[in-house]
Amino acid sequence: KDIEFIDSYYYNKLELTRFSSSVGKFVGFTEYGVRNAADWNKDASYLSAMKAQKEAVCLNHIQIEYSNML
Repeated sequence: KDIEFIDSYYYNKLELTRFSSSVGKFVGFTEYGVRNAADWNKDASYLSAMKAQKEAVCLNHIQIEYSNML
């Protein structure tokens, strides 16, 4: 429950857009990023693929990472 998948898009050290699994959609931080987020949020297949990344990336590797830290 405490795991969050975040995929951020930057240009020139400025964060444009971010997908957060806790929010469940893309959020834009600039004018360009807001337009991209709106387009990506309309695409249901892309949005569901991003939501699945939490399980594919985070949940499959958390036990390995946790045991390496201990």
